[in-house]
Amino acid sequence: MRVLLLAALLSLACRAPAYDVVIRGGTIFDGSGEPGVVTDLGIRGDSIVTVGNLASARAGTVIDASGLAVAPGFINMLSWAVEALLVDGRSQSDLRQGVTLEVFGEGSSMGPVNDSMRAEALASQGDLRYPITWSTLAGYLDTLVRHGISTNVASFIGAGTVRQYVLGHDPRAPTPAELVRMQDLVRQAMRDGALGVGSSLIYEPDMHATTAELTALAAAAAEYHGMYISHIRNEDDSLFTALDEFVTIARQSGARAEIYHLKTSGARNWPKEPELLARIDSARAAGLAITADMYTYPASATGLDAIMPGWVRVGGFEAWAARLRDPASRRRLMPELHDALVKEGGPGRVLLVAFKNDTLKPYTGKTLEEVARLRGRSAEETAMDLVPADGSRVGCIYFSMNEDNLRLQVQRPWVSFGSDEASQAPAGVFLKANPHPRAYGTFARVLAKYTRDEGLLSVAEAVRRMTGLPAENLRIRRRGRLAPGFHADVVVFDTATIQDHATFQAPQQYATGVRQVFVNGVQVIRDGDHTGATPGRVVWGPGRN
Repeated sequence: MRVLLLAALLSLACRAPAYDVVIRGGTIFDGSGEPGVVTDLGIRGDSIVTVGNLASARAGTVIDASGLAVAPGFINMLSWAVEALLVDGRSQSDLRQGVTLEVFGEGSSMGPVNDSMRAEALASQGDLRYPITWSTLAGYLDTLVRHGISTNVASFIGAGTVRQYVLGHDPRAPTPAELVRMQDLVRQAMRDGALGVGSSLIYEPDMHATTAELTALAAAAAEYHGMYISHIRNEDDSLFTALDEFVTIARQSGARAEIYHLKTSGARNWPKEPELLARIDSARAAGLAITADMYTYPASATGLDAIMPGWVRVGGFEAWAARLRDPASRRRLMPELHDALVKEGGPGRVLLVAFKNDTLKPYTGKTLEEVARLRGRSAEETAMDLVPADGSRVGCIYFSMNEDNLRLQVQRPWVSFGSDEASQAPAGVFLKANPHPRAYGTFARVLAKYTRDEGLLSVAEAVRRMTGLPAENLRIRRRGRLAPGFHADVVVFDTATIQDHATFQAPQQYATGVRQVFVNGVQVIRDGDHTGATPGRVVWGPGRN
């Protein structure tokens, strides 16, 4: 009897699949930048087990990838899906481009949160509404996973968030004791799994931070091998001064450092691009670990705060809105706002895309010039009126960049990519505002426009820039490569047909050409459609044990 039972068990074992998934016959681009190799890939559980010939292997799921590219899941170095994933965890606009990791933390992060910050955040919520039940950044990330998400997530701790936690909106420098407290918040976040510390120096409260303050926070992150990543203090007339500050912080803190969404903004500054890149190359040659990321469009997206001087924004939103209602402040602001609009190319090149107030939503998709005409006011007065009327900074797109400069950046081997947008879907609450098309097209555009159509990158190099490079920069474990032992974040796409479709006029259109996507070994995109699976996890930073 025992012999028969043993024989039966051995028979079952022989028939059991050796792999959960085998992807057969695709051209594997492993994330290293090496040329693609036609072979197979085997997945068991959440990990890649084999890269090689699996012609005779058994598997629960077999995918024929003949004629297709197989790559590690793409890493979105600048995602603003922090709220969207709480509402819809499927992350469809990114996932359908092959993105499997969303990285948060440009200046602000979803923790730490104290009572006053929680009250302010709840009051500022617009179309996307959710409870704030956490108090730490790690608590927020864990909340996402419990909610159910289809992509992995990771985050920097925001320098602005740390400043607000300790100083509120007070524009002064921290005392030595307060700075130590701010550093300790960074250290705790690093131990909890943050990637490093991020700043966004054109916005309040980050704009009040001194170079010394930022250096101290970056140094605290560096103690745990974390990165300093920054929207530098200026991207137009004072670009080189801002770059010098960034380089100084990197040098003095000892932290690896990355520039968010590298750009030269405003037509009069476009000729600075070659020197900008040369200065970064020089800093790298001198031994500094400096990189950058970018989005693949000649237009930025932010709010009306981006064209208003710092003095009018001091103290948080309510103080800003009060100054915009004050006649004396308006008179002072008028010429400065006029000059800012001229630098952007005029109010006809400022597209209004997101309002909080339902009565103002009909202006969505119109330029500031068009709205000013409809309201019978100057563009400057209209901008000042809209912010307090909407109770928000008013989402805008600025057509302030140059396509030739984007091409120069794309070709730099130290540049990765980020959408600088939320991951969303063309349905429900997301239809109440117009996103930048980069929400739906950033990564597909790398492979379609700059790789296939213009030949600025090879497929292998494009994949490296979206996978191996950011994973290495972030010091995250077992991500960004197709190799045994790495997590099975895998995208299968057609190099001949991958394409972004989103435009500024019609932004909510999915990219096409991505056939299959796996996150932690679970299939989330099957034949181009979402499976409904939510296997996303937190990808913890290098300081977490």
